[in-house]
Amino acid sequence: MDTINPLKDQPHSIPLRKLLLWALYALLPIVTFYHLIAFPFPHSLSQSKQSLVITTSSSTPSKVKGVEKSDKTYYNTLYLDSVDEKWAKDLGQMDLVVFSIGHWYLLSAVYFYGDKVLGCHSCPGLNYTEVGFYDVYGKAFETTFKTILDRRGGGKDKLDVIVTTFSPAHFEGEWDKYGACSKTKPYDAKEKEKLEWMDAEMRETSIKQVSIAKKEGHEKNVVRFEAVDVTKLAYLRPDGHPGPYMHPFPFANGIQERVQNDCVHWCLPGPIDTWNEILMQVMIKKMDKLR
Repeated sequence: MDTINPLKDQPHSIPLRKLLLWALYALLPIVTFYHLIAFPFPHSLSQSKQSLVITTSSSTPSKVKGVEKSDKTYYNTLYLDSVDEKWAKDLGQMDLVVFSIGHWYLLSAVYFYGDKVLGCHSCPGLNYTEVGFYDVYGKAFETTFKTILDRRGGGKDKLDVIVTTFSPAHFEGEWDKYGACSKTKPYDAKEKEKLEWMDAEMRETSIKQVSIAKKEGHEKNVVRFEAVDVTKLAYLRPDGHPGPYMHPFPFANGIQERVQNDCVHWCLPGPIDTWNEILMQVMIKKMDKLR
């Protein structure tokens, strides 16, 4: 399957570049939907009086229908046969959908398909079979893409669906111990030539599902799917996380044995700047094809 190669694609020069990047900086880390009203996309404001409108909608971080954990339950509940209508109800108005998800599936969860319990992940005390999260992650993509194809596959207006692949975390030891997220420089590519097993599995799962959907979308000639592979780029950037600075002044009272660290999310400016540049190129290329 074709994926986007950031080393090959060169940036285009357009006046709306900064506007788009500012918007993407804020929207990429969540499940995000871009509704681009003006097609073809103008290369400069002076060439067209058409406007650009970007709207965003966030739902459960899983794409499918779900109930997040609460004070009463320590686990999430996912219904793998149904999408979350908080975002899917607007599918008819969308021209571009961007999914950026993954880590939420590592949390404790119980999985349903219809009325049947398929199993769970990390659910001590519950009488369910442990099934992990890799197949569930893939099933969620399958259900989501099928819904998109069913609802938009018979129409005339094209829809682009972009999936950014899994971005690895970089914890060293327990997440709340001092030094668990202390790297200040990127890894050298030779230092980390192979992805960790879990990161590789999550990446391959999303790419496989995009590949399947891409073939089906091509046959219907309306929905186009693309994978933006950021996994290896992210893997080499252990220095890009907030670390102990997820809260201000973490060492105001000296260094404590327990320090909360965020080695999952990313700082801005930081590695996400590169991902947004890549995403920008995908958007521009697809817009170019429509002119």
